[in-house]
Amino acid sequence: MSERIRVLVVDDSAFMRGAIARVLAADPRFEIVGQAGDGREAVQLARELEPSVITMDYNMPGLNGAQATRAILAERAIAIVMLSAHTSEGARETIEALAAGAVDFVTKPQGEVSANVSDVRDELVGKLLAAAGANVGFGQAEPSSVPSSRSPQSSRSVVSAPRNLPPGTRVVAIASSTGGPAALVRVLPTLHLGDHGALIIVQHMSPGYTQPLADQLSEVSGVPVREARSGDRIEARVALVAPGGSHLTVDRAGRVALDETPPVHGVRPAADVTFKSVAQSYGGRAVGVVLTGMGRDGALGLAAIKAAGGRTVAQDRQTSVVYGMPKAAVEMGVVDDVVPLDRVGKVVTKLIR
Repeated sequence: MSERIRVLVVDDSAFMRGAIARVLAADPRFEIVGQAGDGREAVQLARELEPSVITMDYNMPGLNGAQATRAILAERAIAIVMLSAHTSEGARETIEALAAGAVDFVTKPQGEVSANVSDVRDELVGKLLAAAGANVGFGQAEPSSVPSSRSPQSSRSVVSAPRNLPPGTRVVAIASSTGGPAALVRVLPTLHLGDHGALIIVQHMSPGYTQPLADQLSEVSGVPVREARSGDRIEARVALVAPGGSHLTVDRAGRVALDETPPVHGVRPAADVTFKSVAQSYGGRAVGVVLTGMGRDGALGLAAIKAAGGRTVAQDRQTSVVYGMPKAAVEMGVVDDVVPLDRVGKVVTKLIR
């Protein structure tokens, strides 16, 4: 049997610590190496026990979950999965922790103290297994050595763009999943839309979490970031986030439409849905970007943007928490620029200008 995944359970409720530990201890792939009742103890035990993954509560005395996450990651690369209360406040707290570097989250089935942790057992186990294989400690990125796969502009069929945007305006669509909130927090401060860029963000996330994500991104971005609504229009100097639970498309007049058609690649919103509509509507003005995440979502959408004359960018392996979505796009040969996370914003800014 391969080495078991070492888990540190962090929650200020002794009941919750015990419930989470029992669920995971029943799976032979996990070993519970410790339990912490507050943020400071979590930092200390993470240092002493060197777990593979940590389940982290948010509301704790001393250091909250986001503060503890920052303190732990400042010392060592450990994958952290948040356990979040199913409330609007819990959603905001979860986004704060994800922006601090937590890899993923699981919503507690019944609030802060949940009697039936077993109800989310499969989700918790799946996300901890994925987190254990995540690339958490990539540090400061260096320029990627992966060669560009640029194709000559003359080889593409360029679609005419809608008339509602000023001449030269680019529409940037960014996709991300696991590790995405923290990646977006690093990208947006260096991505300058100026007078010639509009932005759409598709982050794989459940309903109720994308509005707090938009709020978090607004704090670090130089432009307004808001959750998209049906009937919104794509605008320069504005960023829209696809709402959790809805696919987002845009038409040639720049109008946003939301729908609840079946998930694509098991997710809704799906980047492929948005990217394909951006390619069809904006053609050569489109810029598609795929960041860290599991699965293949975004690859076919980048292919559509590239075929329509737009430009495509993917995060590199070295700086991706999970090199799934970017890898799928790179292997399809539809990526113009493969770059480290800290260069994504600068590359896109150049494309806008």
